[in-house]
Amino acid sequence: MTALGIIPARFASSRFEGKALAPLGGRPVLQHVYEGATQASLLAEVIIATDDERIAAAAAAFGARAVMTSRDHVSGTDRVAEAAAASQADVVVNIQGDEPFISGRAIDQAVEPFLTRPDLRMTTLMRRIDDEDAVRDPNVVKVVTDQEGYALYFSRSPIPYPRRTEGSRAYEHIGLYAYRREFLLLLAGLPQGRLEKAEALEQLRVLENGYRIWVAETTSHVGLSIDTPDDLQRAERFLQERGPV
Repeated sequence: MTALGIIPARFASSRFEGKALAPLGGRPVLQHVYEGATQASLLAEVIIATDDERIAAAAAAFGARAVMTSRDHVSGTDRVAEAAAASQADVVVNIQGDEPFISGRAIDQAVEPFLTRPDLRMTTLMRRIDDEDAVRDPNVVKVVTDQEGYALYFSRSPIPYPRRTEGSRAYEHIGLYAYRREFLLLLAGLPQGRLEKAEALEQLRVLENGYRIWVAETTSHVGLSIDTPDDLQRAERFLQERGPV
């Protein structure tokens, strides 16, 4: 089985234009993502999918291969699908371009199930939430799963609602996705559904169309994404406190 990692990256961003190239610890945010992804042992290659020559040039400068994609994509999944269509990979991993502390181990945890489970079409990750404020935070996406580990629902609301707090556990969804290549191409062609539009969560498109997502629990993820300049400052402080790895 061959697995390909694809990092979708664009320059335009309503909240933080050019965030992919913003300096973090003296290197672009995108370079941190790429270097973290290349630590995954199960990825044969990691590429960057972009619609901007500035990002392509920066990728080349730090040794990454970039492929140019359409400017018309409305989501990172669509951009990843275009890049994946030209590959021969069995499994494709969508690695968020604004997660500078992504770990290779977390990526491997999303890919590993495909090695032994030919029935899987798509996987993602979750981690336990221990902060009550995070459970109520709509920017923290929650997931609930069935007894086999398949996602029942993703939401910005607290799920499950802790009517009885004893034994209640909440899990944050980590926005890292692995797909069978053929399923990714199918998914990119499906229209947005009512739930996806309501929650602004594109993974709900999968569930609304009757497909399943298997969810692996991880402890190997630092959930610090760069969406605003304030996020970049927090990431800089975290990098200084953590030190070199």
